[in-house]
Amino acid sequence: MSNTPAVSVQSLGFSYNNNSALRDVSFEVDRSDIFGLLGPNGGGKTTLFRILSTLLPPEKGTAAVFGADVRAQPISVRRNIGVVFQGQSLDRHLTATENLEHQGHLYGLRGADLRSRIDALFDRLDLADRKNDVVDTLSGGLRQRVELAKGLLHAPKLLLLDEPSTGLDPAARLQFWEHLRTLRDHDNVTILLTTHLLEEADKCCSLGVLDRGTLVAVGTPVELKNRIGGETVSLVGENPEAIVKELSDRLGVQPQIVDGSVRFEHPQGSQLIARLMENPQEQIQSVTVSKPTLEDVFIRTTGRSFTDDESG
Repeated sequence: MSNTPAVSVQSLGFSYNNNSALRDVSFEVDRSDIFGLLGPNGGGKTTLFRILSTLLPPEKGTAAVFGADVRAQPISVRRNIGVVFQGQSLDRHLTATENLEHQGHLYGLRGADLRSRIDALFDRLDLADRKNDVVDTLSGGLRQRVELAKGLLHAPKLLLLDEPSTGLDPAARLQFWEHLRTLRDHDNVTILLTTHLLEEADKCCSLGVLDRGTLVAVGTPVELKNRIGGETVSLVGENPEAIVKELSDRLGVQPQIVDGSVRFEHPQGSQLIARLMENPQEQIQSVTVSKPTLEDVFIRTTGRSFTDDESG
């Protein structure tokens, strides 16, 4: 049915040696969406990716791709998905064309049809002049585009990308995203990707935030940031606890200490700081006032900074 979501995950759970990697995760991805799963390393993104790509069966709950259950109908799921893993799967000693030819044979593609598909993908991804180059001679951005072509060779309706921008320089990352938007806009390909890059998550149409196996927020990047509202204020000083007390006593806000800095959210944050700085009681070394970011969303929902969770 056309109204069936591209991906439907309901109460999904999975554990490794009694350690929960996913806890009661539920969300849906609309067709022709670019949906990102944002979270630090160890947050559960890769486990969820493996379940959706039928490499792991869910222990609890269900997951379906275009209505096909990943546990009961894995072959149907695989026909509809293209997968680009975080670790590149190309044979670096073969040319780009040879890599795609071998991939096509796995899907039963041969002859003129296979050659036509390969040429069309190389044209689409600006790889036509590099198709006969050995993969080992290509830059990281070009290799990632060959990986993308490989995942698209059998014309899947859903493209799964695990940390697709890892190792790419900013220019290659921008080009890669242009290709993803073209796939969505012109080919109606639904894209689900995992990322720990905040700037990449901001490019997604919809977003799920994963924290230690739990989905803590779902929405568009704008919606998630608007839930915070107003302005985010961060203060750095020699005595964060004393600054917290001063903010609470004088301004009536309830700040928190994150990574050694004092932060709070308020609709008129800059005005409050102006009042505070007229006669500060504690030494304040720096003040930052900004609109909410996705990291602020993560802090609001988890009580920790994104970078702190990554390093942990």
